[in-house]
Amino acid sequence: MPGNNPTIAGGGFHHLSMRVADLDASITFYTEGLGCALRTSWGQGDRRTVLLDTGDGNYLELSGGGASPPQPGSIIVHFALRTTDCDQAIEAARAAGAEVTVEPRDVTLSADPPIPVRIAFCKGPDGELIEFFQNEAT
Repeated sequence: MPGNNPTIAGGGFHHLSMRVADLDASITFYTEGLGCALRTSWGQGDRRTVLLDTGDGNYLELSGGGASPPQPGSIIVHFALRTTDCDQAIEAARAAGAEVTVEPRDVTLSADPPIPVRIAFCKGPDGELIEFFQNEAT
């Protein structure tokens, strides 16, 4: 569901990523407590990650292995902006002065079925980590 931002070829919010101390408790809270729907998962143990649909195709990405108790300001890992052209989006960010931390690359999430995506990361003005996420299915 592409957006209408011509500068980054799409736009819109894709997901917010959080590293949590108790992944199963967080999944229960967001699915049973807040009505999010489990869409896919990958990895095992502290490397396990899930995507929860918040209700409109925007996701929470929860990963295990977080600190307990959570450290102030450390639960949010990054946020992702949906794009139909990851390379164009990262170049627009670079042109705006962003520090690119991960150049565009193709990755296959080991979900069932596997999910091919193209991603890139940069730092925003205050050091926030931004991911550009290109994939039609999620």
